[in-house]
Amino acid sequence: MSAIFLSACVPLLTRGTYHETANPFLIQSAVRELVIAAIQRYKIVWGGHPAITPMIWNICEDLDIDYSEAVVLYQSRYFEDDFPEENRRFKNVVFTNAVYGNREASLLMMRKEMLSRPDLVGAVFIGGMEGVEVEHEIFRHYHPEARILPVPSPGGAALNLALDHGYGAQTDFDDIDFVRIFHNHFAEMSKKRS
Repeated sequence: MSAIFLSACVPLLTRGTYHETANPFLIQSAVRELVIAAIQRYKIVWGGHPAITPMIWNICEDLDIDYSEAVVLYQSRYFEDDFPEENRRFKNVVFTNAVYGNREASLLMMRKEMLSRPDLVGAVFIGGMEGVEVEHEIFRHYHPEARILPVPSPGGAALNLALDHGYGAQTDFDDIDFVRIFHNHFAEMSKKRS
């Protein structure tokens, strides 16, 4: 089964200005609708952000989905002491090695391993901070022909990606009809792949 990469997080007040445009409710709504739209067709791959992992766990539980077949969670051992409780529930976590004492190098190692997966056919970016922008660049490096969708209306780094990289033509910047956005996105992906 092909996979979709999800890069998402709720921006923190203490990290840059991403929170100024971010709407946490819309980020959560967009993540939920993405999982619902994608889960029957694609595996969902993401890095274990503490705000997103519990969301995905709850969505899988609500939909009664066998998460071991539907999602793949990546986690750097650098954050082992801070893993969300939900990590223990996912039986398909891919742990990457930590670079001792170096948060950024540990994250980069995890991101490269995660984003070099050959089964990734697309990526969706929702909310986020600088990590979303880094993941966008790494994803484009490994998958230059893959379809990329930053969802701008929840704000954060995804809004910056839409503004800075010409993705604005894919969706209205104020559009919060996430069901339609993802339905159209996956329909276009199917056309491109056939």
